[in-house]
Amino acid sequence: MYELIQLSEHDYYIDCPAKIGLIKENDNEVILIDSGNDKDAGKKVCRILESKGWNLKAIFNTHSHADHIGGNYFLQKKTGCKIYAKDMEYIYSNMPVLEPIGLYGGRPFKELKNKFLMAQGSNVLPLTSDILPEYMELLELPGHCFDMVGFRTKDGTAYIADSVSSEETLGKYGVSYLWDPEKTLKTLEYIQTLDVARFVPSHAPVMTDIRELAQLNRRAITEIKGKIRELCNTPITFEVLLKNIFDAYDLQMSAQQYALIGSTIRSYLSNMYEEKEIFFSFKDNQMIWQTVLEEKDEIKKYIDRC
Repeated sequence: MYELIQLSEHDYYIDCPAKIGLIKENDNEVILIDSGNDKDAGKKVCRILESKGWNLKAIFNTHSHADHIGGNYFLQKKTGCKIYAKDMEYIYSNMPVLEPIGLYGGRPFKELKNKFLMAQGSNVLPLTSDILPEYMELLELPGHCFDMVGFRTKDGTAYIADSVSSEETLGKYGVSYLWDPEKTLKTLEYIQTLDVARFVPSHAPVMTDIRELAQLNRRAITEIKGKIRELCNTPITFEVLLKNIFDAYDLQMSAQQYALIGSTIRSYLSNMYEEKEIFFSFKDNQMIWQTVLEEKDEIKKYIDRC
């Protein structure tokens, strides 16, 4: 773990739970793509850089999840490097408490304010295409997170962050965290069009052809939508729906899983509602989701007018 792997003349990655990209700009300076999950990850990265005699010039964060920005604070304090993230990821990276707030939908309780969901804050600057060195191209990869990005290098490496889950992860958990399933589907289609020598996903093996894994991820999303549609054939509240999803995928409820999977299922419901696949109504002061509403329901009348 935390082994430096060379991919090409300039491109590397550090093998760790969320792969850290490394691009060698010259004999002395390097750029990191993400920084690991915590202070300890930052320390291990520093030891690798020091062993090579490399100076850290900048960190480009793909998105604001704690396992990708957790080393930011330590590395910035240690090296003085600049850190960049795009749009909402920039905002969340500067104010990490927004992550558990967003997942929970209110003031997060203490079990959600841990290093797995909330990184230590750092001074992050807005990432725009003109900030990137000429040997890097910004890839827009929304879906897993608000404004997640990846990077394509001149050596033909595409660092694609969390745009795909590994086959093992999909098999073990079934439901992966997503901010927007529909945007994720578009990103999965997009990465299959990239003409590159290799793909470096954060949580899957490095590969030369991403198509099979992208399609596996696509089928997983389609399966979850089908399961939600099936469960909503009978009027159901969100809490009961969530329990049934956990049961169907043999997941174990915890505070962290409730926030992550709960937020994901809400995103599926929003997408499916906007596509008029499912509808909601209110009965006995409960929000009810279902696939078909009776004509007398006001929400059905509203949808028919749209």
